[in-house]
Amino acid sequence: MALLLKDGDYVADERGGLRNAEGAQDLLQRVLFRLQARRGSFPFLPELGSRLYLLPREKPGDRQALARQYAGEALREEDVEVTEATVVDGMDGRLQVLVTLTWNGERLEAEVTV
Repeated sequence: MALLLKDGDYVADERGGLRNAEGAQDLLQRVLFRLQARRGSFPFLPELGSRLYLLPREKPGDRQALARQYAGEALREEDVEVTEATVVDGMDGRLQVLVTLTWNGERLEAEVTV
């Protein structure tokens, strides 16, 4: 179980400690880490992370399929199914990638910027 993060900060509990992420929250935190980390950037864990950072180099027509492929690669070790990946051009020239997942019959979404 990981500590709960919100907007990059740990979330305090009612006693002044830190809250633990549980269930879907715990899974989503792991998913976001795997999607945001660049694949190959951890020398001892070369398969950790995704190749989503490569999407801006690709032709716009190829991005959706590649985003789903890259998300599937990154999440292979998690107990989730990538059902969809949507890529949207951001106003700042970066891409927003919305990944839709199925976990224990529940629909979850994770969004990353590349």
